[in-house]
Amino acid sequence: MKPPKKRWIVLLLFFCLGAIGAMFYSLGMIDVERLRTQIGGTGWLAPLVYMVVYLAVTMLMLPSTALNLLGGALFGSIWGTIWTSLAAILAAIASFYLSRWLARPAFERRLADRWQEMDQEIRRHGFAYMFAVRLLPILPYGLANYTAGLTSVRFRDYLIATVAGTGPGVFLFVQLGSSGTDAISRGQFLPLSLTLGAIGLLIIGATWYSHRLARLAGRE
Repeated sequence: MKPPKKRWIVLLLFFCLGAIGAMFYSLGMIDVERLRTQIGGTGWLAPLVYMVVYLAVTMLMLPSTALNLLGGALFGSIWGTIWTSLAAILAAIASFYLSRWLARPAFERRLADRWQEMDQEIRRHGFAYMFAVRLLPILPYGLANYTAGLTSVRFRDYLIATVAGTGPGVFLFVQLGSSGTDAISRGQFLPLSLTLGAIGLLIIGATWYSHRLARLAGRE
C-alpha cells in the first residue's frame, strides 16, 4: 500500500471513531443510569458486559470517569477496581497498537527533524513519562493511549507504567462510586471526604512529579 493512501485510511479511521463518539453523545446513547440498569440486569455476565462497554468508550476517546464511578456502584470497591483496571489496561494495549501500527509511520515521516529529539527523550525515559501521565486522572485516558502509540516508547515501559499508574486513580474513583451515594444518603460524609481528598492529593502529587521530571529532562 502506498504511503499517501495509507495515510488517508488512517485519517479516515480516526475521523470515524470521533464521529461515532459524537453521535453517541448527541443521541444520548451513553447514559450512565441506563447502563447501570442494563448491565446490572445481565447477571453473571455483568463484568464482561461492563468491560466491553468500558473498552469501547475508551477507544472512542470518550470520558471514562463516569464509568469508573459506575464500576464502583455495580461491583463495589474491590471487584469494581479489578474489572475497571482490567478493562482500562486492555483498552490501553489495543489503542497503543492501533496507533503504533497504523499512524506512527506517517506521523514520523511528517515531523522528522522536529520530532526526533523529543521522541528519543520519550524513548529513554518512557516509563517515567507514562507513569506521570497515568497518575493524572484528569488527563484523557483514551487520548493518552493513542498519543503514546505515536511515540517510540517501548511497549514494555508503556505497559508497566500503565499497570502501575492506572490502579490508584481507578481505585479512588471506583471507591467514590461505591460509597459516595450511600454516604450522602446516610449523612456519613467522612468516607466521601477522605476519598475526594485522596483524589486531590493524587492530582497534586502527579503534577509535582511531572514538573520534577520536566526539570530533570531539561538538565540533560
